Amino acid sequence: MIAAVLETDEPTRLYSGLSVLVSAASANRPARALAGFGALPLLLLDAEALTARAALPEATPSLAAGAPRERFARSLVELRDLALTLPGLELWACSAALEATGTTRAEAERRLAGVCSMDAFLRAAAGAELLFV
Repeated sequence: MIAAVLETDEPTRLYSGLSVLVSAASANRPARALAGFGALPLLLLDAEALTARAALPEATPSLAAGAPRERFARSLVELRDLALTLPGLELWACSAALEATGTTRAEAERRLAGVCSMDAFLRAAAGAELLFV
């Protein structure tokens, strides 16, 4: 199993973390992630809002302007949506991040596998390779 704590609010780093998780799950390797303060809002944005956020120069300064940044933004949305539906990959909301980000439990549970604490996540991921993104 591979497990990740997704904390970043940087679209390019989130893309990298999701890519590792999706690749593992696609290879029939169980994968799970806990979305923290930075990543949770990005994971819950609708497709249009996430595309707009990821296309902002200040959000993705390492990417070339214009078409490359726009392609990246669309690709991030596609990857995020795949991660949310891929069998073998569970994305959880960190319970501490809910209140801090103004996210309701219902909103998180509607899109993600559910809500759990860091402690519960680490217990469930015992023995897994752990990434912090």
